Amino acid sequence: MARDQDAIERDIEQARDALADTLDRLSAQANPQRFVDAGKASVKEKLDDPKVRYALIGVGVLVTAVVVRKLFK
Repeated sequence: MARDQDAIERDIEQARDALADTLDRLSAQANPQRFVDAGKASVKEKLDDPKVRYALIGVGVLVTAVVVRKLFK
């Protein structure tokens, strides 16, 4: 038995709505700014770790000392 035209139109409209929702979710997930923000948060979290922070400060002091020594030698 063939379906009536109203039922077919309802099914098509539901499929369009579902497709639009899926595309909206995919575009939100694939947003490059989301990846940038996640990367920034990850780096900030790593730099908040005292071990990493003090190690980077030590490296900075060492590099500065070497550069100053080279300049005045």
